[in-house]
Amino acid sequence: MTAVLFDFSGTLFRIESTESWLRGALAERKVELSGPELAEAVRGLEAAGALPGGAAPAWLPEDVASVWGVRDKTPELHRAAYTGLSRRVPLPDERLHDALYDRHMTPAAWRPYPDAAEVLGALRERGIRVGVVSNIGWDLRPVFREHGLDRYVDVYVLSYEHGVQKPDPRLFRAACAELGADPGEVLMVGDDRRADGGAAALGCGVHFVDHLPVAERPDGLRPVLDLVPPAPEK
Repeated sequence: MTAVLFDFSGTLFRIESTESWLRGALAERKVELSGPELAEAVRGLEAAGALPGGAAPAWLPEDVASVWGVRDKTPELHRAAYTGLSRRVPLPDERLHDALYDRHMTPAAWRPYPDAAEVLGALRERGIRVGVVSNIGWDLRPVFREHGLDRYVDVYVLSYEHGVQKPDPRLFRAACAELGADPGEVLMVGDDRRADGGAAALGCGVHFVDHLPVAERPDGLRPVLDLVPPAPEK
């Protein structure tokens, strides 16, 4: 392997909890909820699947169903899908729905998995190039910069910038081309067997990790280091 591609959400980073997400938006809008009101709103948002990177919605309202399958192709579709889900939940200020969406794009809403820096740093030491390939509707680069991981990433290939979503092989092909790597010498690491597994169509190796809370997956990325060449001897 000469290069490794990583998914973003659920692979290198995990979104904050729904409660933390809602509290952050409430604080920004200077809106207060009582304890029971907060708990009810959290339950509603979780059931709706309104938190990007969180639990998937149990069902899709008609206005969201029409864009859900292509939501990662443009920023507008991504926002429409997730604010459409959050609007299923009554909140005291209509502007909170956009505030919630805006909150999830901030570095403060994301935490890297405990071994992310270690694994990315080890790949850099071994001369393995790294790309991030994500189905997403916004620029995640500031998240990597804020958490100190941008220095380990050579290229970012984001669905909304290409108008193509995983598992479409074109997105993985673009990443391989930007890295100057033959797909047969590239490993794709992700948490979604359908989306990230699309890299196999190009001949890439594929390795899956579990999409778990940060505290429950302290070393899920370390097996990647066993799948790439060791560091050259000095």
